[in-house]
Amino acid sequence: MNIEQNQIEKHNDSLLTSHQRKLSFLKEDWAHVDVESVIQKLVDFQIAIPSWALGTGGTRFGRFAITGGEPRTIEEKIEDVGLLHALNGASGAISLHIPWDIPQNAEELKTLASGYGLKFDAMNSNTFQDQAGAAHSYKFGSLQNVNKDVRKQAIEHNIEVIKHGIALGSDALTVWLADGSCFPGQLNFRKAFENTLESLQEIYSALPEDWKMFVEYKAFEPNFYSTTVGDWGQSLLYASKLGKKAYTLVDLGHHLPNANIEQIVALLLMEGKLGGFHFNDSKYGDDDLTAGSIKPYQLFLIFNELVEGMDAKGMNHAKDLGWMIDASHNVKDPLEDLLQSVEAIMIAYAQALLVDRKALNEAQNNNDVAKAQEILQNTFRSDLRALVAEARLRAGAALSPIALYRGLEVRNKLVNHRGNTVATGL
Repeated sequence: MNIEQNQIEKHNDSLLTSHQRKLSFLKEDWAHVDVESVIQKLVDFQIAIPSWALGTGGTRFGRFAITGGEPRTIEEKIEDVGLLHALNGASGAISLHIPWDIPQNAEELKTLASGYGLKFDAMNSNTFQDQAGAAHSYKFGSLQNVNKDVRKQAIEHNIEVIKHGIALGSDALTVWLADGSCFPGQLNFRKAFENTLESLQEIYSALPEDWKMFVEYKAFEPNFYSTTVGDWGQSLLYASKLGKKAYTLVDLGHHLPNANIEQIVALLLMEGKLGGFHFNDSKYGDDDLTAGSIKPYQLFLIFNELVEGMDAKGMNHAKDLGWMIDASHNVKDPLEDLLQSVEAIMIAYAQALLVDRKALNEAQNNNDVAKAQEILQNTFRSDLRALVAEARLRAGAALSPIALYRGLEVRNKLVNHRGNTVATGL
C-alpha cells in the first residue's frame, strides 16, 4: 500500500505547533551550534533496510507470526521499505539476501524501487544454509571446507550474487560466514584460514572496479568452538590481504559480552578499513533487538567515534560508509520495530554531531577525565527528538512515524490485502 502525501501533511499539521515549540527550545539551548547544518546532515543520512527484517523473525525455539500481511515477494518487500521511507524519510535503500530474494526481472525491480525513492544497498550471500537443489552441503563449512568442490560451489554462489547486484545497481557484497568448528580438533585453524582466503580472493576478483566487499565477523554461533572469521582482527586480516576494495563490516551483536565496540570502530576507521554497519542491539548475545533498545549510550559512543573519525578524514557521512539495520523480532510488528530502530540511530547520530569537539579535545589533552565525561553525557542526556523530527519534516515525512502508521491502520490494511501471510526468506 502507499501512504499519500496529503495523509502525511494532515498528520504533521496536527502536531506542528507542539513540534515547533520543542524545536525552538532546543535551538535556544544549542544556540552556540550550527543547528541548520546538523539538520541537513540528518536529512541526508539514510539507513538501508534488509529484506529479511520485514517479516517475523524468531529464535531456535519458535517463530510466532504476527497478524499477517507480511510480504510474499521481493516486490512487496520493496513496497514495505517504500512505506517506511515515506514515514521517516531515512530508509532510502533495501538490501537483498540471495537466494531468499532472487530477482527475476532486475529492470522492473529498479523501476519499482525508484518509484518509492529507493536504491539497492549491499547484496548479501548465503552459504550458512543448504540450498534446494545444491550438489553439496555446508554442514562442515563453505569457503573454508576441506572439500574443494564445496568451496567452489560457495564461490560460484557469491559470484552469482554479485551479478544480481550489478543488474540492480548495487555496489557492494556482504560476506558473512557461518564457517567454524563445534569441537576441538575438528579442523586445522591455519588451513581453514588459508582455504577461506583463497576462496575470498576468487570472489574478490569478480568484483567490479567500483564495488566494495564487506567481510563480516562473528565471535560465536552457529559453531560453538571456533568461527573462521571470529573477530575484527581476523576480518581486518582478510580485508588487508584481499586489497583496497575489501573492508570490515561491524554487526553490533557479533561481539563477546562487554566488547568495546566504539574502540574497534575508531581503529578500523583510522586504518581506512571500516566498511559499514549492521545496526541492532543485544542483552546476552546476537539478539538482533531493536537498535538502541538496550544500550543507547553505547550506540551514541559508537557514533561519537564515527563522527570524529570521519570528519578527521574528510569523509561524507552519508555516502562513504554502509549503514544498514540487521534486526529479527518475533513479538513486534516488524515495520514498527524498524521505525523504532531508525529513530534510535538518527538520535545517536544527532547527539554525536552536537558533541563539543574543541572542548572535548581540550579535556583529553589536559587529562580532565570528569570534564570529558560531562561533555559526552551532557549531549547524550539532551532530548534531541525534535531535531530528528524536523529532519523528517523537511524530507516530507511524518513528525511521528509510528503514530501515523497506527492511525492509518497500516498493518490491518496489509492483512486485508495480502492475507494471513508469512514473509518469504528466513
